[in-house]
Amino acid sequence: QVQLVESGGGSVQAGGSLRLSCAASGYTDSPYCFGWFRQTPGKEREGVVAIDEYGSTSVADSVKGRFTISQDNTKNKVYLQMNNLKPEDTAMYYCAAIQPPCWWHNTPPPPSAYNYWGRGTQVTVSS
Repeated sequence: QVQLVESGGGSVQAGGSLRLSCAASGYTDSPYCFGWFRQTPGKEREGVVAIDEYGSTSVADSVKGRFTISQDNTKNKVYLQMNNLKPEDTAMYYCAAIQPPCWWHNTPPPPSAYNYWGRGTQVTVSS
């Protein structure tokens, strides 16, 4: 059973940066794909970035050029670097994992496909 724990959220002013971490545990050598999602009250969960077992990534258009996903396999951690934050980035951010295939028709799977989720970390960006 895979466990995911997010950290690094907080409050920041517009233009600032945050780095979220996702600590993964409970799995063996099986490869996993990871994604970061965000959600605000009353809205559907939105995919932000994703990464496969080879390090290939996908970034949503809304955050392209500002957000980056990376992973450290030695530490079993996945990171979300967020730069030039905007008030509309305010949301609860979740880390999720799924076993390959990591891409569905060259795009990340929808949130419903991910088997494992963390509890989330809140990011608040003030103007």
